[in-house]
Amino acid sequence: MRSNISCSYLKPNNYYQSSRAEMISYIPKSVTRTLEFGCGCGFFSEIVTKEFNAECWGVEINDRAAEIASEKLYKVIRSDANDSLAILPDNYFDCIILNDVLEHLADPFYLLENMKTKLNSNGVAVLSIPNVRFWNHLGAFLWRGEWDYKDAGILDNTHLRFFTYKSLLKIFQKLGYEVLKIEGLNPTHNTKFRVLNFFLWNKLWDAKYHHFACVIKPADRK
Repeated sequence: MRSNISCSYLKPNNYYQSSRAEMISYIPKSVTRTLEFGCGCGFFSEIVTKEFNAECWGVEINDRAAEIASEKLYKVIRSDANDSLAILPDNYFDCIILNDVLEHLADPFYLLENMKTKLNSNGVAVLSIPNVRFWNHLGAFLWRGEWDYKDAGILDNTHLRFFTYKSLLKIFQKLGYEVLKIEGLNPTHNTKFRVLNFFLWNKLWDAKYHHFACVIKPADRK
């Protein structure tokens, strides 16, 4: 049974075409071989290929997106992320990339746990993960009682899991990862948020960010 689903029939035409260029700065400069789960049409890994002259692999469950990505990347595997682990080489990649992937998986913990074997001794994973505590969503949920799924965003209608800053730290620690970096992306500039957060002594600081960018590595590798 597949652990994630393809709902491309629900998606706008550009859903698989985001380059996520803001995540490039988190890729190690010494990278030579990368693997991107959920690579879509391959735009992000294409940038990595050109920027770092790297051998970039991709895994993508959507057939059409995988076909397009295969024209840009070194190798693309058309598969569910968890299923692909059986055919990916061990101890091979400098960097595994997951840009907005974990939230689509019924069992993201299986992928995080087992993808360690695909990293070489110095390898890291780079992840972008939506923040369910983001102010715009939090306000709609708390004040208006709304939890409305949409074609894209934090309440994307294909999201199966939801994460916060604290839950990410707990998950990484439980699965044996060391967090090298975790930073907020795409902050809100809402005035009401700034005022409320000020009077709450910055208790809502994490609600400022739409995403978190994470760089992690297996904790048992020095």
